[in-house]
Amino acid sequence: MSDSTCKAPPILSLHAAPAWVIRGEQALAASGSAIAQLGSRPLVIGGDRTLELIHPLLHPLLLEQSQQAAWLAYGKDCSEASLAVLRQAAAESKSDVVIGVGGGKALDAAKLVAHQLQLPIVTIPTSAATCAAWTALSNVYSDQGGFLYDVGLAHCPDVLILDYDLIQTAPPRSLVAGIGDALAKWYEASVSSGHSDQTLLIAAVQQARVLRDILFQKSLPALQDPGGPIWREVVDATVLLAGVIGGLGGAQCRTVAAHAVHNGLTHIAASHSSLHGEKVAYGILVQLRLEEIVQGNQLAATARHQLLKFYAEIGLPQDLAALGLGNVCLFELQQAADLACAPGSDIHRLPFPIEPSQLMAAMVSTLAPVRGERNRIEELSPYSYPDQEVTP
Repeated sequence: MSDSTCKAPPILSLHAAPAWVIRGEQALAASGSAIAQLGSRPLVIGGDRTLELIHPLLHPLLLEQSQQAAWLAYGKDCSEASLAVLRQAAAESKSDVVIGVGGGKALDAAKLVAHQLQLPIVTIPTSAATCAAWTALSNVYSDQGGFLYDVGLAHCPDVLILDYDLIQTAPPRSLVAGIGDALAKWYEASVSSGHSDQTLLIAAVQQARVLRDILFQKSLPALQDPGGPIWREVVDATVLLAGVIGGLGGAQCRTVAAHAVHNGLTHIAASHSSLHGEKVAYGILVQLRLEEIVQGNQLAATARHQLLKFYAEIGLPQDLAALGLGNVCLFELQQAADLACAPGSDIHRLPFPIEPSQLMAAMVSTLAPVRGERNRIEELSPYSYPDQEVTP
């Protein structure tokens, strides 16, 4: 028997899910014992406004468990400077567990501090704008808000508390952004891993397709009835199911051009008024436009037009102007394209080479018409690929 046939496959770590997910109305109020099992001196990390919101709810809960908490705002961004301040605060307060509260950047900061200090981590999302409460990943930004790099963590959170009452306090715009971010799972995973023969990658891609179909069917009625049963299902989809897909598929099944475009745009100051998921949603359109421009892919063209209709219905941005970047100078846009195409960028998971000039062309033409596609699009189910109807 040859050495090649005897060689064992590499050992891989799979960070698929939090150890404990507590979800429901008033889930936070029922979570005191779960938090107490992890430590007695929590460091609670969030934004200034989020900490003001959560303190009357969380502080009595911690007192009931005889926990002595320290509270600290993470700053403007999950940056290296902010992380250093948080680590010092954890050391000074002798914290033995970290509780992250808020949106994506607050949760990323809390998760990364806990990872660096080897402490357990509890995540409490206050919106459904991302799946950050689930994932074993943190994004690090510059002090100016530009994306720098991401960090794979040792594990998913020890406890995730998804409190529907708390999520409902967020503006509806945050759920719309979460829908955009979650939709990217299908459009990116199907490109990066759609032809894989690995069991878990196949499962992740198919779950991404299910997620897409759920969002196409349920997003509009969910937004029309905040707090209702369908709204809760969409919250579950954006926070939990999106996290499952990243956990099963890992980096190979996570991000491609849509997130690369987001990362580049974060270096334009004017983009900071738009949410993460809004930039990612626009990035999906750019990715599909790239497939049209570079490959002549008419399936991608049809998918883009289906998304444009869906975006119009729920309020996701369709072009640069909708992101507040309609008047951005060409130099800044070129810089964003160069950063998105830098070596090591997720955009290079596309099945074809890409140049910044091609990305620039795609970024400014997401609303471009598709020749010969109008009649065909009208014949399709509104939100399905031509080869598959949306399943109930």
